[in-house]
Amino acid sequence: ILRSACETAFDIFDQAQTKTCDVREVGTIIRYLGIYPSEEQLRAWIKEMEEEEPAGYVTLDRFSRVAIKLLTSNVIVRDDEERLFRAFLTLDTDKKGYLTPEELRAYMTTEGEPFSPEEIEEMLVACTDPNEGKIYYE
Repeated sequence: ILRSACETAFDIFDQAQTKTCDVREVGTIIRYLGIYPSEEQLRAWIKEMEEEEPAGYVTLDRFSRVAIKLLTSNVIVRDDEERLFRAFLTLDTDKKGYLTPEELRAYMTTEGEPFSPEEIEEMLVACTDPNEGKIYYE
């Protein structure tokens, strides 16, 4: 089952169906599998996965080997819903019940381990209400 999940996630980024993907896509694939590493952890895992030739690419086999190890070891434990809810309450200082994309972008790119511009855009697209342009957390 884990191998199948890894293959499904990997195939999304293997547009040419060559069983390889650009190393820059690994973070997105890993997160798709529910693993949310720090940038430092991600760099270490990519080193473990990356092919020597051609450089800059990861094969499905090497990706799956590392990803399955990560999935079964619980190296990265996702925050539970209650903790995320409390985090949103803390960020919503005006107690509006939502954050604006601008507010969330500011927090996520300046506090803690900052998100990259690509990561924040991907997150905002996924969580912003398309009708109201707000990020509701309840």
